Amino acid sequence: MDTSSTSAPTATGDTILVIGAGGQLGLELTHELRQLYGASRVVAADVRAPKDAETLQAGPFELLDVLDKQRLEEVVRRYRPTQVYHLAALLSATAEKNPKFGWQLNMDGLFTVLDAAVDLGVRQVYWPSSIAVFGPDTPRQHTPQLTIMNPNTVYGISKLAGEQWCEWYFRRHGLDVRSLRYPGLIGYKSLPGGGTTDYAVDIYHKAVAGQAYECFLQDDTYLPMMYMPDALKATLDLMHAPADQIRVRSSYNLGAMSFSPAEITRSIQRHYPAFQVTYRPDSRQQIANSWPASIDDSQARQDWGWQPQYDLHRMTDDMLLHLKQQVSAQLTVA
Repeated sequence: MDTSSTSAPTATGDTILVIGAGGQLGLELTHELRQLYGASRVVAADVRAPKDAETLQAGPFELLDVLDKQRLEEVVRRYRPTQVYHLAALLSATAEKNPKFGWQLNMDGLFTVLDAAVDLGVRQVYWPSSIAVFGPDTPRQHTPQLTIMNPNTVYGISKLAGEQWCEWYFRRHGLDVRSLRYPGLIGYKSLPGGGTTDYAVDIYHKAVAGQAYECFLQDDTYLPMMYMPDALKATLDLMHAPADQIRVRSSYNLGAMSFSPAEITRSIQRHYPAFQVTYRPDSRQQIANSWPASIDDSQARQDWGWQPQYDLHRMTDDMLLHLKQQVSAQLTVA
């Protein structure tokens, strides 16, 4: 990842805590933070023991359920982090199947982190929001930073409420909370985690495996997407920006590309001409229909210089290259 546009890391001796480090974003963000700050200064925490020994066990790891306030405070007191990245959440499709737990994890977990940060002197908190905060009445094309927001999923409702609480903690307590509204995230280092945009990860795995893919969205469903290196770059750029450049304390719109299942299929077929996709929309189609088709992220570009680096074809080329390398490595080991 190119980090040339980020400012210098925090002062020598600062420690960073990543909660939810075992998730799709958490794994890769933990790796990037350890590359920047040193493995010993980035504490990975998750509710489950790490399966990815190379990433999470390369530095300190703590078992942590973010709903356990006492345990979180114990970890914060032990490591004294100046930055906390709070990534633990139940994603859109999964939260719809277990709505009350989705609300509890997404909201109570945020309160636990924000309160611990205020009480124990954490300087910065990063908390991810999502395009799920928008709803069926939101303008779908070039969705603006400030617009109608009436989400109709548990995930979206919790993220919108979370944005407002983050802004409140900034105003009331002076806590330096920063946030991005991620589009669908696509990466090759982890499998899908229960999101509505996960088809755009799984489809690459099926292509490399020589299998057909059955898509749970209609072929012409446009959604905002982002390749993981861009998501990591945006997150670090935001966190390293001077505080006086951060003018949005709820959450910033973030965009990179928008495409449909039909378009990603054609992009993959440049490498695998025989790759076939069929379509069987399920309940996730209704969720997708309520989300933006493209994002206006001009506020992020203006305030702290956001600029994506990947389009669809460049992402496809890189995804397929790395997935083929993973398959080759597995065959070698076998």
